[in-house]
Amino acid sequence: MRNFTANYEKILEVLKELNLDSENFLIQIRKPKLTDLRIIAINLTSEYMSIDSGHKLFRILTVKIKSLIERSVYKRRKRKLY
Repeated sequence: MRNFTANYEKILEVLKELNLDSENFLIQIRKPKLTDLRIIAINLTSEYMSIDSGHKLFRILTVKIKSLIERSVYKRRKRKLY
């Protein structure tokens, strides 16, 4: 599949079926707009689709997701979740 949004939704659905305690794993003072589970889903989708650069990933992301997180914040939270 070449559609990033369709792949993202399927991976997010599978992650939600794991029945985790919460969607945020890092302790943060402010509640983030984009949950940690969604960041993991974005990362898994980009790995699945062989998107290796953050620049290319943020060109492909939908406006809905882009408006929830900046590129630098995404990279920082991705490193912490790794």
